[in-house]
Amino acid sequence: MVVWNPWHGCQKKSPGCAHCYVYRRDAQYDKDSRIVTQTKSFCLPVQKNRKGSWKLQGPGPIYTCMTSDFFIEEADAWRKEAWKFIQIRQDLEFFIITKRIERFYVGLPADWGEGYGNVTVCATCENQKMADERIPILLEVPLQHRAVIHEPLLEEINIFSYLLSGKIEQVICGGESGEQARVCHYDWVLALRRQCQINRVSFSFRQTGARFLKDGRLYSVPRKYQITQAQKALLDVHFEQKK
Repeated sequence: MVVWNPWHGCQKKSPGCAHCYVYRRDAQYDKDSRIVTQTKSFCLPVQKNRKGSWKLQGPGPIYTCMTSDFFIEEADAWRKEAWKFIQIRQDLEFFIITKRIERFYVGLPADWGEGYGNVTVCATCENQKMADERIPILLEVPLQHRAVIHEPLLEEINIFSYLLSGKIEQVICGGESGEQARVCHYDWVLALRRQCQINRVSFSFRQTGARFLKDGRLYSVPRKYQITQAQKALLDVHFEQKK
């Protein structure tokens, strides 16, 4: 996975943030995750090496702002320049996951139009309440590519009516990691998968999380197996994107 973190630090916003992996990692170094700072990698997309080639390369999407939120208030002064880097690098696909889709328009480029073709914005919705708050906004803002992520998946979620719009290209879900992880139910994962299959939306089960309930049995899954066990379930489905 290729990552670009233009800034670091975030404010907890909703139930899915309770056991944030960024906070856990920063705590190991006595770092305050609530302080949002621009990183040394801010200009990475437009930096070149000695041979004149871009330093930031694919393949695959560039996961953007994974230790913060691209639309967080504290980064308002930097976002226009970050968008400029994304616009310059049309050869790359940028994947932006956010809990702040309501702030989408703050700092939006003047040439945005219906969206840059190399940008996917993904709303993260850990429960039904957040899905019902965030997905309608995601569907209304001008984007060429949209996705939804339910991670950590904290309860059974129904997004069928939103998938009917035909605007969501991908749904991702997964359990919660860490010692305080809340339980993820296999039935919740299957319910989301069925909704996606019916609506021909690509689906990915990314990780089991640390505590996974399947067929009435609660499993404690070590961190190193959480992704591989999800892959072994063979639940991922892919549908070609609509043109």
